[in-house]
Amino acid sequence: MARKPTLSPTKITTYLACPTKYHWTYVDSRGRYFLRSKSYYSFGSTLHSVLQRFHDQNDSGVETVAQAVASVEESWIEAGYSSAQEAEEALGEGKEIIATYVGRYLEEPSEGVPILVEKLLRFDLGDFALIGRVDRVDEHPDGSLEIIDYKSGRSDVSATDVANDLAMACYQLLLKRMYPDRQVRATIIAIRTGNQASASLPVAALDEFEQDIRVLGQEILNRNWEDHVAVAKSLCNGCDFLALCRRGGLILPEDDPESNVVFE
Repeated sequence: MARKPTLSPTKITTYLACPTKYHWTYVDSRGRYFLRSKSYYSFGSTLHSVLQRFHDQNDSGVETVAQAVASVEESWIEAGYSSAQEAEEALGEGKEIIATYVGRYLEEPSEGVPILVEKLLRFDLGDFALIGRVDRVDEHPDGSLEIIDYKSGRSDVSATDVANDLAMACYQLLLKRMYPDRQVRATIIAIRTGNQASASLPVAALDEFEQDIRVLGQEILNRNWEDHVAVAKSLCNGCDFLALCRRGGLILPEDDPESNVVFE
């Protein structure tokens, strides 16, 4: 029996940004040969790994600032950096960020208790399943649940950012379907600065969002990739798959200044 297709916030965001990029990333296996490691992915993954250990109630190895800083070095991922010096500078920055975050948390701990850490959630939507890995879920004294999402690449965040974030909407839908009787809210923490903001989608909005995901999922699953034609977009420059798209006939404005090609 074939495994049911899955959609995640990352897959959905990629598709909405560029169906061609989705095709090369998730559909056509030739795309994997063009993927390049990204230093910001490595950096974020390292910090997430440390915070997972720090907030895991069953992990006693990362409970102090010193242990957390040591864990950064133990968990360090070097892929994607252009030089050893760049990696070393990023490692130092990562240690500072973690030391500040952990120190701040120990001084002013959250009133919530982490009940899920780096947990993959799943909700069956018929022909496919929506999945999403949450960084953390806290249970508060009033029984409400708070989704915590760490952002290592930003310094500020607003409630509007959270409310408009597709991934946070997916996480709220997934968690609400698991705990229909609980209040659910989402929080993004910019771990560089400690700035954070929260938002909560009403039940009616979550129901509408679920229907939108169902429709979008069908569009993605039933897309005819054989007849798909790449379209010039502003994000083409720097994309891992640009060479593949050019082989398929894609022309960017800078390739032919006299053409009528414009970014979509």
